[in-house]
Parts: sequence; structure tokens; C-alpha cells
Amino acid sequence: MNKNEPILIACEESGIVTKSFIDNGFTNVFSCDMLETSGKYLDRHIVGDVLPILNGRCSFKTSDGVHHKIDTKFSLIIAFPPCTYLTNAGTRHFSRRINPEEKVLAREKLREEAFKFFMLFVNADCEKIAIENPVGYVNSHYRKPNQIIHPYYFGDNAKKRTCLWLKGLPELEHTDLLSEPEPKYICQGELCKGKKIGWCEGIKGTTGGQKGRAKARSKTFPGIAKAMVEQWTREEE
Repeated sequence: MNKNEPILIACEESGIVTKSFIDNGFTNVFSCDMLETSGKYLDRHIVGDVLPILNGRCSFKTSDGVHHKIDTKFSLIIAFPPCTYLTNAGTRHFSRRINPEEKVLAREKLREEAFKFFMLFVNADCEKIAIENPVGYVNSHYRKPNQIIHPYYFGDNAKKRTCLWLKGLPELEHTDLLSEPEPKYICQGELCKGKKIGWCEGIKGTTGGQKGRAKARSKTFPGIAKAMVEQWTREEE
């Protein structure tokens, strides 16, 4: 892939994947999220709705105040749509045995909206698309993912089951396979009985309560970001 071709990293607040592209010499890569980036590249981040720019041929302003124009569609889109209402981890919230009817109905509506948003990336006008989400609603209501990966496949000592739906892209090859990490956190609370849990559930060192933990869990591990850049931008042989 030519390093000047336009690339969109959608729904990325952390800037980790964007940074990996920049570190590898890509000059026309942009992230977009409803939140300001916690990364350092304000000149590559768009705050706002991704839909107006999703199919390229668009103009926008980055967080540093500079206006940009894309005259073609994007050559590559990597998307991280919100998973709050799509992940299997939240299945219990849809149970009418646990929650009131009106609360379940409201959550089902939010799930349907989240699924429609996910499908907008599936149907985007781009030849190369990767969409990330955990195992959940999408698997059964769209299709199974092309592959499921963990950070420890790429040199990061963590277990976090991550699905990738791919279009025009190869499955990621493991680059630095580590041993499967053992659960290292202790579940808190009366019902946990001291059960050991993995990184995803037991993430620590965050602020902001549940939203802060969700934000931390959504960040892409550097090894995966590096593999995405190196493997999905290779020149075709």
C-alpha cells in the first residue's frame, strides 16, 4: 500500500492504532471518535460522527483546527464500533428474570441501534475493511468472524478474546506467540468467593468508575496494532 493513501481508524479514542501507522511512515491516516483522543496526534484525530466521512470523498477538521479534504474513498478502514450492547458479557442485562420489562426493552432498542451502526462499517464503500468487536450479538445476527485473536498472540501478556470481521484483508498471522496468561486478578465481592479472573474483567489502575474501565478495556494492544499495520499494508505480490 502506498503510504500516502487515505486510511480511516474509526471509533478510536486511544490513538494506538493511528500511532502505529504514523510510526511506520503513513502520512494520510486519521482516527475519528466522539471523544477527543488521549493520544498525542491531535493533527490526525477527528472529533465527531464518523458517518459523514465513512465513504471518503469528504472534508473535515482535525483537533488541531486544520481542515482536510479526501478526494477519494479510503484505501483501508479499521473500525472499533462500541460493544457495550453487543458483547456477550452483557447478556444478563437482557434477562426479564433479572430486570424489569421496560428496562430490557430499552436495552434491546440500544442493542439494535448498535448493531445497525456496526453494519454501516460492513457496507462501507471501501475495498479493505476490518471491524473489531468481542464475541456477542454480531456473531449470531450477522455472521461468525473471520478470526478470533488474543493479545498474547502478538507479544502482549494478556488474554482478551477479540473478533475480527474482514473484507479484502488476510487474517492476522501470530507474530510473537506467548504462553497463554494465567488469570491474575481476584474477583471482589461476596458472590465471587475469591475467584481468579483475567485481565479483561479485572483491569485495575483506572479512574472514572465503570466508564473508565470500559474505556481502558477498549484500547488496542500495541502488538496487535503493529501486526495490523505490517500485515494489512503489504504490497501485493
